[in-house]
Amino acid sequence: MSGLRAMAIHELPEVGEAAVCMGVFDGVHRGHLALVEATVQAARQRGLKAVALVFDPHPDEVVRPGTLVARLAPLHENLRRLTEASIDVAVPLRFDNNLRALTPEEFLLAMAPQIRVRALVMSPESAFGRDRAGTPEAMEAFGRSAGFDVVRVDRLVTDGQAPISSGRIRGALTDGAVDEAARLLGHPAYLEGALSSSGASPSLRFAYHPALPAPGAYRARIRDRQAPVGTHDGLLWIDPEGNVELRRDAPIATERVALDLLSRA
Repeated sequence: MSGLRAMAIHELPEVGEAAVCMGVFDGVHRGHLALVEATVQAARQRGLKAVALVFDPHPDEVVRPGTLVARLAPLHENLRRLTEASIDVAVPLRFDNNLRALTPEEFLLAMAPQIRVRALVMSPESAFGRDRAGTPEAMEAFGRSAGFDVVRVDRLVTDGQAPISSGRIRGALTDGAVDEAARLLGHPAYLEGALSSSGASPSLRFAYHPALPAPGAYRARIRDRQAPVGTHDGLLWIDPEGNVELRRDAPIATERVALDLLSRA
């Protein structure tokens, strides 16, 4: 999505009363969807809008300058998947030192009047605001005076013995385990980029820092960036330096492509 940028908290859209969840939502995996589904349910029960605040850039990149977090999907793809999961308004919110400095109470109050929180949906590990002081317990106490409920999603979504997380999915990709990554995500791992040429094997350039699988060859479903399903298949080749080549028998008649990674070739 050309021109998409995360907005400052004073630039929030006019939404009104809302049930709100927040996070990076990188890849919008099965663990995220538990939080999303609880937000949608809380909104529908209370006659509110379901809102997801999506932090960008990744907070680790702000907290630890020089850090570059590999992303499971670009921002606009995460927003699209949240909307597809019935979120009414997915808001890309710029995470910077100004936002980081706000206490949890200041953060929630700063969203008004554009977004008036009436239900705040949190998981056991949720914490936000300065010094991560915005825990479920702290927000329950604040909510009693500020006029909102905390909706707890107490069950972490696990696969095997470990919770599903974006970091765990990145680790699976680093190992070349695209099948495991897809199982944890609930959908195939995703890449999106621009083709460097119109030849049969153009290289792929990225406008974001993607979480690439281990060097090797992978079967990929190629589709237009906005298409919900695959249109044809190709072979993705990743060399040890992280260069990516897209191989196909016929040239691809588009400059930008989205790829669903299906399996090792």
